Amino acid sequence: MKHVFIIGSKGIPAVYGGFETFVDYLTSRKKSKDISYHVSCLANDNEVFEYNSARCFNVRVLNVGSAKAVLYDLFSLRECIAYIKKNNLKDCIIYILACRIGPFFSFYYKKLKKMNVKVYVNPDGHEWKRSKWNIAIRQYWKQSEKLMVKHADLLVCDSKGIETYIKKTYRSYEPKTTFIAYGADVTNSTLTHDDVQLTEWYQRHNVKANNYFLVVGRFVPENNYELMVREFMKSDSKRDFVIISNVEQNEFYQELLEKTQFDKDPRVKFVGTVYNQELLKKIREQAYGYFHGHEVGGTNPSLLEALASTKLNLLLNVVFNKEVGKDGAVYFSKQVGSLANLVNKVELYSSEELEQLSKKARNRILNDYSWEKIVTEYETLFLDKGVDHK
Repeated sequence: MKHVFIIGSKGIPAVYGGFETFVDYLTSRKKSKDISYHVSCLANDNEVFEYNSARCFNVRVLNVGSAKAVLYDLFSLRECIAYIKKNNLKDCIIYILACRIGPFFSFYYKKLKKMNVKVYVNPDGHEWKRSKWNIAIRQYWKQSEKLMVKHADLLVCDSKGIETYIKKTYRSYEPKTTFIAYGADVTNSTLTHDDVQLTEWYQRHNVKANNYFLVVGRFVPENNYELMVREFMKSDSKRDFVIISNVEQNEFYQELLEKTQFDKDPRVKFVGTVYNQELLKKIREQAYGYFHGHEVGGTNPSLLEALASTKLNLLLNVVFNKEVGKDGAVYFSKQVGSLANLVNKVELYSSEELEQLSKKARNRILNDYSWEKIVTEYETLFLDKGVDHK
């Protein structure tokens, strides 16, 4: 039996978040009887429970601000080591999601080497580039990434762009890498066009089906909300621009309001969050088009979900987005007028042109990003069945 310990996600069942959703699918769609999953879960106790046939162990961490995630990973790693020793497990992998514990990693890695435990790391995206962190924290994340790459047995990258970055930036360490993408669900929403949940949501926000452009994502500057809002306001569109995000009247929201004065344009609508996944999928399906302005790191789950659900996708032209969207999307730059002109252009698309883009986008997900494919690739990796480690 291969024992795979997964740490770094907040745990399962997944409520929200990319890593959490990944772990949920990985465990719920497990095919091999030769793998036993052990999943760390951030909690207020230290209980152990079973979910998706995986052994889930809660890890309690005090709320100490931005250091909480670092402590959570360290405590989870300690728990894994203790459990492996106590149960005398022989065939183990610890899979660490994200590079948060680099400065402490060498100490634990030496222990794990003596125990003959392999350590795989998912480097995620460029966490050190995120605007929410101050300079000191960004420097920590960059150094942490470096040290995690240095000591890992294998880096599992969910983006070829990230894999290229890792191999180029840290070539002196000769890191072993492999590429396994993130996944997306390609099934249609279970809600009908006249479902009361959908119609009430439309009425509440004064939105009509096929009459809005949509964006869903974290409300942070590097996702280019200012660019998208400014450009949409410049466009001639008669449709709405619907923004589903955790705004909560934060500082960035106020800055954006002052800079763009979007409140004077009735087309721009901040509608809060939507946690009902079937409702969210239906809202995606019935959008005229989807904007994706992310530019920091890796394969983004919200982009995959949009390509699987929305006919027309307008993406910021950066390597990570182009890698995923290919010819199933249209692209804009950060140059003034680029997105505004693109909006004007796509509103003139025929139904045949929209259907063709939709088919290409959906095929991208079906062929390269389905959870079926991703789970199979991970199980092949964990069972070491001929995976190419470059």
